Amino acid sequence: MAAEETYLTAEGEDALRRELQLLKDSRRPALAQRLKEAAAQGDLKENADYHDAKEQLGFIEGRVLQIETILRNAIVVDNSESSDEVRIGSTVVIQEDGIGEGEEYRIVGSAEANPRERKISEKSPIGAALIGAKIGDKVKVKTPDGVIKFKIVDIH
Repeated sequence: MAAEETYLTAEGEDALRRELQLLKDSRRPALAQRLKEAAAQGDLKENADYHDAKEQLGFIEGRVLQIETILRNAIVVDNSESSDEVRIGSTVVIQEDGIGEGEEYRIVGSAEANPRERKISEKSPIGAALIGAKIGDKVKVKTPDGVIKFKIVDIH
């Protein structure tokens, strides 16, 4: 079974590479040292420092593997040329059908999606509906609260 394609913007790839470097060069060695010191204290059954360090090191190892897998399989999207349609890497301003002001979102691959930063995945309902749309287009998005209609106000 082939790995699912993962898209990244150049910025997303850089951010993941920086995080990976931080984990490998700083966080992992610090936790390994903490684990070594906690193990030297003796009885490991009731040693909270040892168990905490071991657990945190496990999380870091998992994240390192996850990032390495993403980077190995990622398709980095080049958006150096402007486009008149929404694609991965586009920043798009949408307005709910005649309601309120426009809202700006960046369409990114699922590995770098972060709704708090207004980065939405191309696989999310809104992201999928916006891909390929042009300024002035109206798109419908099926959400748990019903169908919402958006107008594409701007793409950059």
